[in-house]
Amino acid sequence: MNKMIMKLCAFAASLTCLTAAMTVPSPAAGPLSGPLSSSGPLGSSGASSSSSPLGSSGPLSSSGPLGSSAIRTDVPAPEGELRGVWISYLIWDKLPAEEAAFRQGVDEILDNCVSWGMNAVFVHVRSHGDAMYPSAIYPWSKFASGSQGAGVQGRAPGYDPLAYFVQAAHARGLQFHAWFNPYRITGYLMNWSEVSSVSPAKRWMSDGDPSNDRNVLCHDGAYYYNPSSEEVKQMVVNGVMEVVRGYDVDGIHFDDYFYPELDDTVEGRQFDLPEYLASGSSLPAAQWRRDQVSDLVSRVYRAIKAEKPQIQFGISPQGYTAHLRSDRKLFVDIDRWMSEDGFLDYVMPQLYWGFETKTSSGEPAPYAFMANLADWRSLKRKGNVKLYLGLGLYRAGTDVQDYNEVSEWLRRSDIIGRQVVEGRLSGDVSGYCFYSYDSFLEPGAQKETANLLPLLRQQ
Repeated sequence: MNKMIMKLCAFAASLTCLTAAMTVPSPAAGPLSGPLSSSGPLGSSGASSSSSPLGSSGPLSSSGPLGSSAIRTDVPAPEGELRGVWISYLIWDKLPAEEAAFRQGVDEILDNCVSWGMNAVFVHVRSHGDAMYPSAIYPWSKFASGSQGAGVQGRAPGYDPLAYFVQAAHARGLQFHAWFNPYRITGYLMNWSEVSSVSPAKRWMSDGDPSNDRNVLCHDGAYYYNPSSEEVKQMVVNGVMEVVRGYDVDGIHFDDYFYPELDDTVEGRQFDLPEYLASGSSLPAAQWRRDQVSDLVSRVYRAIKAEKPQIQFGISPQGYTAHLRSDRKLFVDIDRWMSEDGFLDYVMPQLYWGFETKTSSGEPAPYAFMANLADWRSLKRKGNVKLYLGLGLYRAGTDVQDYNEVSEWLRRSDIIGRQVVEGRLSGDVSGYCFYSYDSFLEPGAQKETANLLPLLRQQ
């Protein structure tokens, strides 16, 4: 019976994917979707509209606030505070392909990061089942092999861009954290027709061996590696260890792309339900799925610590804990990861909401910044995992749907700065990471950024 169900599910999924294989999925959006929205760390429209995406216009002004500010200036930064910025595949896509020009672009990016007061960069090394470095497992990323959207997955650029990125970061005193998406194969700017024939995904699906076809799943038109597959788990661990062994990185970083949103009652939206049924597990499907993700996370953690125990491993999940505890998506067992040893060195929730965020009914939202921070502080105190905050600079000066008459992000230019101060006052927050690099260059974010930079430049 289980084998028959698996065949039927696979057939239904294949029909869905055949109609969508040549289509780039539209960015997801929604006021509660946080990092899965079109603007999160892997958000699909996070590309800057700045005319100088690499920062060639130079560092931002340090002349002081450009708008009213209620930021306290008497709260010192704690010793060893992390101050990082996400540099996504969207930035890689804008870098020149030619080596000398690439190096110059990286230098400009990192010089800006230093001038802003950063001490760490979180740089995409795998965004879509690919590699920004010469890999024995994954094809070259299209975002590392070309420039201005002209890249081709699997085409080598002729040099090792990751090696230079790491070297250049360390030369400036910046930590380098290698950022991975473990399961995603397609998404914004990457569709199935562009996936290289040497990708594990296409090799598994074309090798004539039906036993590994479901290592790759299509869901709502997008392709993912199957989180419940033993072969996939080992491949992800091996891919992380390529970077750990081959590069002098300071950290390994996963973000929030785990399971997509599922519905086990709707044919075609059941994802790995056949694997759950075949497993014979007595656990509810949701807990079984959480255990699949936890298994991968613990394997990665153990592998890193066995090889280079000084390397930090952390995850940047969606910021609203109720979403993480959902039985229909993500399947992040955040309570276990935060209370038990052997999973994470740090957690970096994406707290992308302002202080005044409301629900659609006009009530204060449980995911508004202060309520959210309180939830994460409580979780942090259950174990030994460090708490960093991911903050959404990309929202500065934009009309965010926060159910105020006029969005808080249009009325105020001190939101991110006050969030940093609140984190420092809490005594539980060890640092911050900002999404994203190019947001610091956006014209609409200049007031917010000018209020923030003095805090980041504190020694």
